[in-house]
Amino acid sequence: MVEQNNEEQLDHIFHALADPTRREMVRMIASQERTVSELAEPFDMSLAAASKHIKVLERSGLLERSIHGRTHTCRLNPSVMSRAMEWLQFYERFWTRQFDVLERELNKAKREEH
Repeated sequence: MVEQNNEEQLDHIFHALADPTRREMVRMIASQERTVSELAEPFDMSLAAASKHIKVLERSGLLERSIHGRTHTCRLNPSVMSRAMEWLQFYERFWTRQFDVLERELNKAKREEH
């Protein structure tokens, strides 16, 4: 069951990061907390549209929102981002090993030619 929850969370994370607007929002909150209005400001969209993007990020766990009166402040949740990075690093190591094997075989074939 834990494995399935991890898979679902990864699906939500990668879905959230698939959109360039949401990736930019993540970049913005990586440097400091931002209000919803501050996150929406650089984009040519309504506050309601920006809020939909923020809700996708929030559902994925990448973004955490706190509410103080009428002000909604958003911050990055680095532990969720690290789960996605762990998944990517596994495949990076896999492909690096595969390319290392390929390189050795190509070098071996080149030596045998001479």
